Amino acid sequence: MQDETQNTPPAGEAEFDYIDAAELDALRAERDELRDKFMRALADAENARKRAERDRREAEQYGGSRLARDLLPVHDNLRRALDAIPEDLRSPAAALIEGVELTLRELHTVFSRHGVTIISPKPGDAFDPQVHQAMFEAPVPGTVAGTILQCMADGFMLHDRLLRPAQVGVSSNVG
Repeated sequence: MQDETQNTPPAGEAEFDYIDAAELDALRAERDELRDKFMRALADAENARKRAERDRREAEQYGGSRLARDLLPVHDNLRRALDAIPEDLRSPAAALIEGVELTLRELHTVFSRHGVTIISPKPGDAFDPQVHQAMFEAPVPGTVAGTILQCMADGFMLHDRLLRPAQVGVSSNVG
């Protein structure tokens, strides 16, 4: 009986079919092309992963923007209801007023929990076209141009995005 290890070449030695230089160059070119395709595929996969992560974060942060926009008129109406109550009716309707105020406070709590902040400019603040919308301009004596005269409706931000600009009246006086 013969030892089978004698029929196989020793470790590290193998029978080679010799290839010519042109074939070797073609194999190297193919290797380089495949390496390039592999690296591009890895880069594409990494870009897709990053894009998916960014999309997920944006959906998490800004996915409720439609609902938030739909709730803005609710805020406006509650604010208008409180502002419309005449002084002589405040005492008899104290419980009702308190209920509306509590509802408005709860809405503010929900807004803040979800990243919605209220932009509520005051008279005398500087007009900022990034967050304010001028509804009118008036030449009011003693004011500087670009100064807010009145806020008609609050504005709202969702994290760093504007949901609705604050609607303001602005001075057009030049001195």
